[in-house]
Amino acid sequence: MESEQRGIIFLLRHSLKTETNWMDNIKGNCECKKISFEINQAIKYFSHCHCSQCRKCHGSAFGSFIEVEKPLFKYHSGKKNIKSYMSSKYCKRKFCGICGSNIMFFDERNPEKYYVSAGALDGKISLPKAHHVFVGSKASWYDIDDNLKQHLAYPSSYDDMRWNNG
Repeated sequence: MESEQRGIIFLLRHSLKTETNWMDNIKGNCECKKISFEINQAIKYFSHCHCSQCRKCHGSAFGSFIEVEKPLFKYHSGKKNIKSYMSSKYCKRKFCGICGSNIMFFDERNPEKYYVSAGALDGKISLPKAHHVFVGSKASWYDIDDNLKQHLAYPSSYDDMRWNNG
């Protein structure tokens, strides 16, 4: 039975590789390399968040994140170095306790997803077109000068799919 399940998973993965932009083994780590991880999925959601929490956590004009299915994210090293805190009522942020690198955040209302810091990813990665969220909270000293979609808060479809129940 276990062999049959592995065969089915193999076939699904390889059929998805031809039909979608499958990206096996996206690797990432913190700056000091004590924490390393791997993601095994196609990335479908990429955003630049301008909320004050993301700006402060990243020390920049915005934080960039990819959405990852929780079961497709795996730590390879450094789990003991991960620190976390609740940055809002539902949002928990994880970072390296040694170098301070942002690793991810997750929202307790959407427990099957991680939002991994794109800055922690390694190598050449093909990402979908991003969009800007929470531009209503953006830093006054930063001007968005690209042609990406901008949303004052969450895009309505994002809100409907993920955070509309709380």
